[in-house]
Amino acid sequence: MPFPQEFLDLFDPETKAFLFLATVNKNGQPQVTPVWFDHDGENILINTNEGRLKDRNMKRQPEVAMVIQDPKDPYRYIGIRGKVIAHTTDGGDEHIDMLSRRYDGKPWTYREGQRRIIFKIQPTSFDAHN
Repeated sequence: MPFPQEFLDLFDPETKAFLFLATVNKNGQPQVTPVWFDHDGENILINTNEGRLKDRNMKRQPEVAMVIQDPKDPYRYIGIRGKVIAHTTDGGDEHIDMLSRRYDGKPWTYREGQRRIIFKIQPTSFDAHN
């Protein structure tokens, strides 16, 4: 499912928009986290540390909801529903370093014991708010 044309700017790396990721905890309660994100043109890419709550939640229940808010206009945002279709630790450190340079302007600082994991999320529907 292609990203909506009128919201492509929010997917541009220069925009530095945050994505709010909603997952479901083991007890059924929702959990929301603001995250850095990337995309491959068709799917959303999220990087986290293996073992974190969002990691465990997405592995257990692959359906997620997301919001990307325009940093220049908080009333403009796009809601996305999607499904995790893949996850890998291959390239995880390089990916988080790229995201850190994009969002923070500096290299990622490795923390002992971390194992980075990339989740590939396929959008299934969009809800645009202009």
